[in-house]
Amino acid sequence: MHPRALIVDDEAPAREELRFLLEEVGGVQVVGEATNGEEALLLLNSLAYDLVFLDIRMPGLTGLEVAQRLRGASAPEGVRPPQVIFTTAYPDHAVEAFDLAAADYLVKPFSADRLQRAVQRALAGAEAASSPAAAASAAAVPEPARAEAAPRRNAQQLVRIPVQKDGRTVLVDGDAIVYAVAARGYASLKLTDDRVLVSFSLNELERRLQGHFFRVHRSYLVNLRYVRELVPDFRGALVLVLNDRQRSRVEVSRRHAPELRRRLGV
Repeated sequence: MHPRALIVDDEAPAREELRFLLEEVGGVQVVGEATNGEEALLLLNSLAYDLVFLDIRMPGLTGLEVAQRLRGASAPEGVRPPQVIFTTAYPDHAVEAFDLAAADYLVKPFSADRLQRAVQRALAGAEAASSPAAAASAAAVPEPARAEAAPRRNAQQLVRIPVQKDGRTVLVDGDAIVYAVAARGYASLKLTDDRVLVSFSLNELERRLQGHFFRVHRSYLVNLRYVRELVPDFRGALVLVLNDRQRSRVEVSRRHAPELRRRLGV
């Protein structure tokens, strides 16, 4: 029996396009559509779905709020909660989405191949969640081979990171990255004037960028050229103030603080 899916999007063309792509991918049965968050919750309470394709910006409840309620709801015994795949035109909610244990985050427009990978990831996650042994095994899997194979570079070498934007591949200069933050196998890049999602883990970005980038926290990789101030907080931890327009602040873990001070010469 094919996994049952619910599509949630306030725009009819977007629902039709996603249904078309799912038919192209195959292996998924779309059994429901909702035009807003309230409708989605009603449908989710009336039928056990395996997958939910969830838009974020909708009238009423946002997709993030729907996912939050799903995460907090108690499912009947023997029924596992659906895997959530966000489908949105806005890349700037990725960190929040993965904080809600989303299986994947697709930025429109996306291809059938990218959708297929998201479905496979979601179904694999569902299997792992239902089997403690499988979950432990998955947790032990090392970084993908492509990450291990990434060549080491010196600080003088030009490094560019490919970013999917509006159906195009844009190459982002490493020097334009203020910091990167982890997002469940992906990473969000804070640029001087933008924020974008990339399909690299933070570990892989660390290998690619190297040079003047430093892992200040397990979730943050910072471009040291943008460090403006080192400020102790009230707990005695160290906080970096960065030299971007927002004066972003990033906490430094105690374990990494000594090496960071050495790198900055303070």
